[in-house]
Amino acid sequence: MNATTLGKSELKIPRIALGSSNFGREIDEKTCREMLDYAVEHDITLIDSSEAYGGGNAKLGRKKAYGIDDTREVSDEMHSAEKIIGRWLQERQCRDRISLCTKFNTGGRPEQVKQSLHDSLERLQTDHVEIYMLHCWFKDVPIAETLGALTEEVKAGRIRTIGCSNFTADQVREAQAASTTLGLERINSVQPSFSLADSRAGEDLLPYCSQHGIATITYSPLAAGFLTGKYTPGGDIPKGTRFDVAPAHTNVYFSDRNFRIVQNLNALSAETGEAMTRLAMAWVFQHAGVSTILIGSRNYSHLDNALDAMNRPLDQAIIDRMNSWLDQA
Repeated sequence: MNATTLGKSELKIPRIALGSSNFGREIDEKTCREMLDYAVEHDITLIDSSEAYGGGNAKLGRKKAYGIDDTREVSDEMHSAEKIIGRWLQERQCRDRISLCTKFNTGGRPEQVKQSLHDSLERLQTDHVEIYMLHCWFKDVPIAETLGALTEEVKAGRIRTIGCSNFTADQVREAQAASTTLGLERINSVQPSFSLADSRAGEDLLPYCSQHGIATITYSPLAAGFLTGKYTPGGDIPKGTRFDVAPAHTNVYFSDRNFRIVQNLNALSAETGEAMTRLAMAWVFQHAGVSTILIGSRNYSHLDNALDAMNRPLDQAIIDRMNSWLDQA
């Protein structure tokens, strides 16, 4: 597995990471453990999670957002992703081979950061994580206050380095300015959504990170499955899919522009004989600003597709054609 340096830290991470947002939400614990084993066998040793990931969390969030009180998850366990990873680590005794990244979103004040980290470490059954990320920008807390709390946790050895997810380029700039001015830990990794169907990070965020030595761990390279072609304008959402379990994805990806991109992708697949998933994945891998890609696998084929896309780059002429779709769309 090709390795990349995590920003200006001393950590090395693989170019593919295993995401766990669907652990206990779309896949049961037995399947999760099999996916974790398969990942490590293929040198995918960065495991990403969050205190917000869990079947119970997803069900509660859907009820709050949409008033939907049915069960679509495989488990109603709260924080199931971290708990499943923790149980797997204890059984496999392979912590020294794994880099863990987890995220917090319950609040950015020092006491909240400390409590969130304590709870995540307990669920993961470990005494530290390699990367700890803000899962969102906390509007009600000065970023310097949150960074100060994270700096203390780095000094205590419970975190190796810090990062952020779902930040804009301006928010990363503000965080880095606070770090420099106050002598606090700098953000060494950023986790944005990035795909043919959501390429906004390529406009400002990815170039900024590349210029300033910040690793990018992008997620949703297949736009939560939208780029597989399984969804059609005005069509029913297949039961059990990402868009069924987490309906908010439709607001992000369902647009005339993106359905045209899917049509182009389907036509290119027919022309080249390459699967739509490989084409879409390779486009992300071959973007100069991408360090590592998070793969939220539901089965082995998803990881195999990522490995294939990484190991068999597309001709630049094909990448150029795909880039042109973004302007046309």
